[in-house]
Amino acid sequence: MVNNLKLELLKATDVIEEQYYDFINDWENNNEDIIPYSARLLDMDYKSWLDHTYKMENQETCLSNFVPAHTYFLVTETKRILGVINIRHSLNDYLFNFGGHIGYGIRPSERGQGYASLMLSLSLPIAKELGLNKVLITCDKINLGSAKTIIKNGGILENEVIEDGELTQRYWIEL
Repeated sequence: MVNNLKLELLKATDVIEEQYYDFINDWENNNEDIIPYSARLLDMDYKSWLDHTYKMENQETCLSNFVPAHTYFLVTETKRILGVINIRHSLNDYLFNFGGHIGYGIRPSERGQGYASLMLSLSLPIAKELGLNKVLITCDKINLGSAKTIIKNGGILENEVIEDGELTQRYWIEL
């Protein structure tokens, strides 16, 4: 519970379609791309995106250049979406170096209230259930809020790598 709100992680369903569009409008109104990438519609309608998201959960139906992953939304009791988190079952070369097991984002209008830290803490037991013993989480070096979120959840900085001229920090969390 943050700010006396009852919050939970919820897999995407048709029930939250209207809330999803409100969520993406918040990002668009701030001229930002939704993070993580898995939460973007990518020229699909919501139903197509939802089907795509479910296919991404299994190795057999996952796109060949991706790893299986689960996407969850941090929602209030009224199903208002505050953030989204993507838990990847494994790492390919790119994810090992730059992306990590977990990617997350909080809607711009709700940042700075502790939601990212709560969302990450709620996702760690899910990652454990998926068979992970430790998770890699990365963030841009200039993203101090994300670094604090990762550290608050037990993240230990391993190193920094350069991607497209930007420093990316790589943290590990033991589960």
